[in-house]
Amino acid sequence: MPSVLSTHQRKGVKELLGAVLSTSSSVRSVDAAILAVRVVLAWIFTYYGAGKLFGAFNGPGIHRTAIFFSTSAHLHPGTLFAVLGGVTELGGAVAMALGLGSRLAGVALLADQVMAMVTVTWANGINSLSNTPGYEFNLTLAVLAFVVAAMGAGRASIDHQIVQRWFQRTLTSQTSNAGTMSHDQDSQPQIKESLSPRTPPTTV
Repeated sequence: MPSVLSTHQRKGVKELLGAVLSTSSSVRSVDAAILAVRVVLAWIFTYYGAGKLFGAFNGPGIHRTAIFFSTSAHLHPGTLFAVLGGVTELGGAVAMALGLGSRLAGVALLADQVMAMVTVTWANGINSLSNTPGYEFNLTLAVLAFVVAAMGAGRASIDHQIVQRWFQRTLTSQTSNAGTMSHDQDSQPQIKESLSPRTPPTTV
């Protein structure tokens, strides 16, 4: 009896270690992880993008954002970059929420955060104690945006629905063309046989 229990225990430990240390993931777990990343990116960039463009959520608005970009980020003209940054962030947030053009949105948001690090936060280091924050927040958002750009939006997205319908139409079209070609090939021998001259019956 003890040996049977120890065998079951060893089996349970192996299964637990296999589940914990496994490097493979199911499709559902990947979809859930990507959806969580998209939700986080959608909310954060809605907050900052709408704040830049419209002053929402007590944000700075276009004018104050333009001044910040001109003085702190040294980006001129400041108004142009303020509008560009706000549109990129808010548009990327909407794309993440809907799962529409998510790879392109991920690339755009990644570039947005790299620009923020290069122009402002990188010089302050990580976990800056000054009024200007460090680059840790931008780095985190950049990596999350890269995940979506590299892996796509997952099945809970408009992108997935578009791809599914496109592939279904393509497969239906290919199946229809293959059926037509097969029918034509089957009918060719019958046509040749009907067109070939018949040998008249011989009489003795």
